Amino acid sequence: MSRFSVFAALCALSVVGAPAVLAQKAAPATATSPEDTRPPLIPTRSFASRSAFSAIHLSPDGKAIVTHISASRGKFLAVLDAADHSLQRRYALNDDDDVEWVRWAGNDKLLVSLSTLGRFFGDEVRYTRLLLLDLAAGTSDILGNDEPVVEGDDVIFIAEDGSYALVSVQKNVRAYPSVYRYELAAGGKRWRVQDPRPGVWSWHADRNGVVRLGMGWRRGRLRIYYRSGPDADLRLIEKLKADEIEDKFWDVVQIVSGSDHGHVLHEGPSGRVGLYIFDLSTREPVDLVYEHPEHDVERVLFRDGKPVGVFFTDVRDRAHWLDQGYAETYAQLERSLTQNEIWVISRAKDNSRMLVRAGSEADPGLIYNYDVTGKRMEVLVEMRPEIDITHLAVPKPIAYTARDGTRIHGYLTLPRGREASGLPLIILPHGGPYGIRDKLDYDDKVQLLANRGYAVLQPNFRGSGGYGQDFYDLGVGQIGRGMQDDLDDGMDWAVARGIADPARVCVVGGSYGGYAALWAVIRNPERYRCAASFAGVTDWNLILKYDRRFFTREARLRWRQRVEGEEEFDLDDVSPYRHAETLNRPVLIAQGKKDDRVPWSQFRKFTRAARKAPVAPVELVFDEEGHSFDEPENEQRWLDQLVAFLARHNPAD
Repeated sequence: MSRFSVFAALCALSVVGAPAVLAQKAAPATATSPEDTRPPLIPTRSFASRSAFSAIHLSPDGKAIVTHISASRGKFLAVLDAADHSLQRRYALNDDDDVEWVRWAGNDKLLVSLSTLGRFFGDEVRYTRLLLLDLAAGTSDILGNDEPVVEGDDVIFIAEDGSYALVSVQKNVRAYPSVYRYELAAGGKRWRVQDPRPGVWSWHADRNGVVRLGMGWRRGRLRIYYRSGPDADLRLIEKLKADEIEDKFWDVVQIVSGSDHGHVLHEGPSGRVGLYIFDLSTREPVDLVYEHPEHDVERVLFRDGKPVGVFFTDVRDRAHWLDQGYAETYAQLERSLTQNEIWVISRAKDNSRMLVRAGSEADPGLIYNYDVTGKRMEVLVEMRPEIDITHLAVPKPIAYTARDGTRIHGYLTLPRGREASGLPLIILPHGGPYGIRDKLDYDDKVQLLANRGYAVLQPNFRGSGGYGQDFYDLGVGQIGRGMQDDLDDGMDWAVARGIADPARVCVVGGSYGGYAALWAVIRNPERYRCAASFAGVTDWNLILKYDRRFFTREARLRWRQRVEGEEEFDLDDVSPYRHAETLNRPVLIAQGKKDDRVPWSQFRKFTRAARKAPVAPVELVFDEEGHSFDEPENEQRWLDQLVAFLARHNPAD
């Protein structure tokens, strides 16, 4: 049984103006507790099946909705009437183009970031450019240079009336970006308003459209350029060495027009990141706006130049509202909806209409169209339209103590309809690894594995984000060592409590999690029955060399130091391919040939080295996929193989 989706018919539309039928829908029921009867098996297709709709935004006047649609008939942008959902415009896109984001420029223009996979000096890169759609004039234009560039879509300011935009863009692929003013009209002029500065990749403008700040690395220093106003010269105000970054660097989130003040995220005396007002000309704090007593502030929401909310993560994403109107809106939504993750993802300038996303760790979620004035809420989109949420399991936060006394937090999902005793266990480490974390959120892999009868443990091992600088630093130099110990200790915790059968534990993961899975069965084959890795790192020295193309020299050195630690060790000692010939546990290893994060060579090196192993790995290759899946059919193929592999080597029953 699937919940109703208002956009279900749109994929088949090809005629402008064809209506989409909408019906009133009550809020969905929450998932039931894990102690009830065993649910039916949910097809892998249902977990791989995505909503065809993304990048959904209301126009500033609340009268139109834009969405990007990927369907069997191709990719296109659809503009809908927000009141009755009739299709007003439809713009076809090239199959080779990916939509990175969509933004309204006034009420009748759209800016669309398009990216295309290409090569630069033999390396794969993503070239970006801007598409301007003028709904009133019925025109579409590509903005920028004819030559493809990597930095071609960095819009740093849009005039409220949509007349022009400021874009940080490279003149050519070898140049640092300049800032150009684009007239947002067919055949509109453009002119440069800020020359490039060597090393500067990040430009910031205030709300009056004045370029005020630029930052970037050059000759071993982070250089910061600043001007006080439109008539002031841009001057170099700071050159930071690499070892000064943590103490002196801050993240500018908004510059206050007509002053030297700016809102920044900064680590204060408490060691936590808070929202501050800084004097940008002197780089000195003026006032603390908000700091959470336990967690770092991660981002800030502004409205008309003022901060209205700050966001942080404990076991799930949270918000602290600085504006009473926002607080009241969310309180009302929380009273009206049953889900415990509710976010307004887009709203009209006068707050007359909102798009609201609601879901939970046991509900992939929906997007509602909320007519505030008419007090009517209707379902627009289901994120996983084929899943009946009443069959899903409910993850719970847990914590355990690692062997060195470190407190490790994570999440445990138990299969429904089974006693929480002697269960087969899947350890599911996250990617990254540094600064990334799992949280209490919906996860397809977790739900699939729980539905198949497995307990699933997601440990936020040392080095994960969200637990403070000290916990982050505990992961430095601990890849394959202390970080791996945390996974083993998580297994011991689940076994000691009788939840997991110690003879039925496997590790599954992607990216760094894929590495951790491979390393688990190589380092500790006595612990684990099997492992499954998607896009896992297998050679750390090779991946560090590959990553050099993404970093400046200084950033590259800091990344290597983070991986190796102060006491350098031989990365070959913790690289799975170097030990692949010893493999004596079943392994499923998969990779996309177009992966530009963990290159195809990592897969090849491991599988070639494992040819003479006592147990040869099962290989799965996706010719047209990258570091994640673009095509649902390919993801279903991976999930089918994963479920079959686990059923063979670590059956739940």
